[in-house]
This record gives sequence, structure tokens and C-alpha cells, in this order.
Amino acid sequence: MDSKFEDLEGNFYGVGVGPGDSELLTIKAVNAIKNADVIIAPKTEKKDGSVALTIAEPYISDSEIIFQTFPMVKNFEESKEIFEQNTKQILEFLRSGKNVAFLTLGDPMFYSTYIYILRLLKNSGAKVTTIPGVPAFLAIASHIGKAAAYGNDIVTIIPATAQKSKIIDALKISDSAILMKVYKNFDEIVGILDAENMIENAVLISRYGLDDEKIFENLNAHKSDKLNYLSTILTRRGKVED
Repeated sequence: MDSKFEDLEGNFYGVGVGPGDSELLTIKAVNAIKNADVIIAPKTEKKDGSVALTIAEPYISDSEIIFQTFPMVKNFEESKEIFEQNTKQILEFLRSGKNVAFLTLGDPMFYSTYIYILRLLKNSGAKVTTIPGVPAFLAIASHIGKAAAYGNDIVTIIPATAQKSKIIDALKISDSAILMKVYKNFDEIVGILDAENMIENAVLISRYGLDDEKIFENLNAHKSDKLNYLSTILTRRGKVED
């Protein structure tokens, strides 16, 4: 995207809304949402609503809500045109002096669509503030009362959508592991954890903080269940009594 550097009057905020519980937003995030003229609510092509918007809703008053559709992509370059179109719309709001808040699940700089929007805004002259949010895996650890790491643990964060060989290699060097996006291949992930002696202490939470939250402690008993994209496993090698 070719952006001409210009003096834009509006402010752009990338706002992390956390994993699901509206009370987990930071004060800074709440203030940015309350003061925004425009709220950008990202959604996927397959969904009508926005989970991030639902989480932020208690703090929205008279802001204009704009839904922007983003594809679920592994390679940004393959869908760059869609991101450029959405960025162009954001720039139009900023030119008119409006403050824009872009909502994002969890933290804006962690597996987020916002990262690509930020990249495209880099040379636009936009005044950007990125507000961190609570990552799902840390909120889950607190919620279930299990530590994400002890002492000198090597902790690995793994997307379950990665190649099987990469997942296995990552687990082999890990004391603790967080597996995210566990939905397409849950049964395969359970088998891998079992083989790596990381199944006994594994806990999965799907859609943490939302009305339809699910918690599985015996993963083998649920490995044929159909899971939502927002599903995360916390585990560690062997067994630990928290």
C-alpha cells in the first residue's frame, strides 16, 4: 500500500479487549473506547458478529460502529488487497478528524489482525497508540488455578494449526506449553501430547469468559468433540499438583 505521509487530525488506537471477560479490559483501553468516534469491529467472512465488539460493548455509548471483514490467512501477502481496503477506510476517518479504536481479541501484538493494519499505517502519518490486552492463555491460567510456568521452565506457545512435525519438535524442548487455535485437529493434538508425556496435566478451555465457555480436563474423553477456534490448551511435562 503506497501511503503518502500526511498530517492526520484523528488518533488511531489499537485496543486489546482481552479474551472474553469485559471486566478484564485495562482502564486505558476503556478510555480509548469511550472516547472513540468510530469503533472498528473486525469479523471473519464466516461470522456475522464480532466477539471483540461483544466484549467491549459495555463501554461503548454513541460511537459509530464499523464492521470490517478480514480473511483467516497464514500469508498476509495473499490477501493484502483486503487489508489495504480496510486501512484506506480507517485513513478516511482519521483525515476527517475522528478518533478511531480498532478492537482486537487478547493483545493487539499477539496473533492479531491489527499487526497488519499497523504495518500498512506505518508511513501514513497516523498518530497511533497500541493498548495491550490480557492474553487468553494467562487469563486461563488464573481462571483454572494452574501456573503457566514454574521457576526456569522453558515455555512454548504453539499454534495448533502448525505442521505436525513443528509441534512435536517444539514440545520436545518444552517444560510447559500453550497450544492455541486447537479446533481443526484436536484429536491429533491429544495424541501428540500423550506421546510426549504432556497429556496428564493438560487442560483445555474453549471460548474463555464467554457465555458458552467449556473446560476439559480429561482431553482423551473429548478428543472427538468439535471445538471453536478460540480454544487453548495449557499443559506441562509429567504431572504437577497446583
